[in-house]
Amino acid sequence: MNPRDLYGWCRIPAGDLAGHPQRRMSFRLVNDSAEMGRVMACELLDVIRSRNANRLATRAILPCGPVSWLRPFRDEVNAQSISLRGLHVFHMDECLDWQGRLLPQGHPYNFRSFMEENFYKGIRSELAVPQEQRHWLTPETALEISQRLAVAPVDIALGGWGQDGHVAYNQARRHPFSAVTVADLAQSTIRIQENNLDTILALAQRTFGGAYQFVPPMSITLGMSECMTARRVRLFSDTGAWKQTALRVALFSEPVAEYPITLLQTHTDALLTATLETARHPISENPQWQLF
Repeated sequence: MNPRDLYGWCRIPAGDLAGHPQRRMSFRLVNDSAEMGRVMACELLDVIRSRNANRLATRAILPCGPVSWLRPFRDEVNAQSISLRGLHVFHMDECLDWQGRLLPQGHPYNFRSFMEENFYKGIRSELAVPQEQRHWLTPETALEISQRLAVAPVDIALGGWGQDGHVAYNQARRHPFSAVTVADLAQSTIRIQENNLDTILALAQRTFGGAYQFVPPMSITLGMSECMTARRVRLFSDTGAWKQTALRVALFSEPVAEYPITLLQTHTDALLTATLETARHPISENPQWQLF
């Protein structure tokens, strides 16, 4: 990626992103995390309602984060008696220890325990997703999940993006001896991988006060090919500085393997949503800076 191009994208004011003539994919700006959570919940609820009305099952790829949508989703399901009995949930990733094993149940990066507590728990039992329709991605279930995803289309994929624009845990591959192309990334499938050092440092700062020793060093993820099969893809971010540059690259760069999120430009129905804090960029707010 040309640093001068990146500098130009980072100079664009946040308020100009949605209507910018050089934007390569759809973008929606919201004020804050609370608004974003409501919007994110509605994206999934609208699909479920429509499918329920036609007596059709809903197949969704869902993330552990962002988390601001979980309470409004649960509250709306309960208040409006929206049945989730026809919902099949494919959880998009999971963190692993250095030997590729699942983390302890109480670990903050054990995605299953978090989602059981914050997504499934609290929904009225008669409305809840059946246990057999909750598809958890682990090293042991990888082949089964791949086969289940292949039998029918996914209706919607929700998620966030990482500091390197990773979708699910499709990080930018930086191994010096096995670089991947954009085509390789687009064809990527479920895999176990080591987490990038910048991912570990970002999570350490976000969760553990910089204690990188506690961040899971490995993960298992759906590949970009599985995520891209969804009829619609909706990605969200409310975490500010960690995601600001990746957003600019997603909106203005051609597809590049360095930022996997750019592949969504080739999807027929993909939309990014960011809070104002995430859409801001320090370079855009300091026009006196001259980096070149």
